[in-house]
Amino acid sequence: MKKFAGLLIAGVFAAGLAPAASDAHVEMRPMLTLGMAKAMADACEAFRETQENFRAVNIAIVDRGADLVLFRRQNDSFLGSFEIALRKAQSAARLPIPTRTLGEIVHGKDGQPGRAPALGEFHHVTALTGGLPIRMADGALVGAIGVSGATGDQDEQCAQAAIDAVADMLQ
Repeated sequence: MKKFAGLLIAGVFAAGLAPAASDAHVEMRPMLTLGMAKAMADACEAFRETQENFRAVNIAIVDRGADLVLFRRQNDSFLGSFEIALRKAQSAARLPIPTRTLGEIVHGKDGQPGRAPALGEFHHVTALTGGLPIRMADGALVGAIGVSGATGDQDEQCAQAAIDAVADMLQ
């Protein structure tokens, strides 16, 4: 049996069916690590602590495929904000634009109607402010963050503080 297996392998290589070493290609993409996500959540919480009239928040951080990497719920944050924070992050990863911009596309801006109101009807998409894509310095998408529990503007400020805190890791 060993002799047959050896002959089979030799035949595959002789026939040229095995990939040549020069044909091997491994694509290396930057990725959002758990360490980066923890640093972001810490920064968001630290930012929140420096602000007045800023309610407790939920922080969701997802990878470029919109899969959850880290979730943090602060004490006394709204329980319903769990899903909202996650949807903000997933929306910002899937589309990938800030959810504020998505809101303008869906609902309109400055008295003008939205360009694509039906976009707000998609499952796991939200047009609520507070979700931001996370990009490497070269623009490559690595994930997104969604913050929920304070006002939309405060949620977005907290998300931006989180991204700013890991700017050196996004090089």
